[in-house]
Amino acid sequence: MADTTITKIDSKHSPRGAEGEKYLASGIHVAMRLWENEQPADAKEPSARPYETVGYVIKGRAELHIEGQMVLLEPGNSWVVPKGSSHTYRILEAFTAVEATSPPAQVHGRDEE
Repeated sequence: MADTTITKIDSKHSPRGAEGEKYLASGIHVAMRLWENEQPADAKEPSARPYETVGYVIKGRAELHIEGQMVLLEPGNSWVVPKGSSHTYRILEAFTAVEATSPPAQVHGRDEE
């Protein structure tokens, strides 16, 4: 029997989260989201989330402040934020990045913690 669980998402119709992120494809164990043209701003208060995040910078620059370290993120860079790590981002130039979260960030209120 053929697999019928294939999902295609057209980002023009994707829902947005409370922080402006655009939710892309989502499976049972992993989900993708797009941060598109985020404008320069001071870092928000650090948070720790109940999911792991990996990301990839498409354009712009940002600082990732994580557990007392600062990592500069530029186009072509990828990063990992381990589950439960205290972190925040400071956007330096209009920033576009794709992230994957495991388990999916938007399910069961994980992004609201």
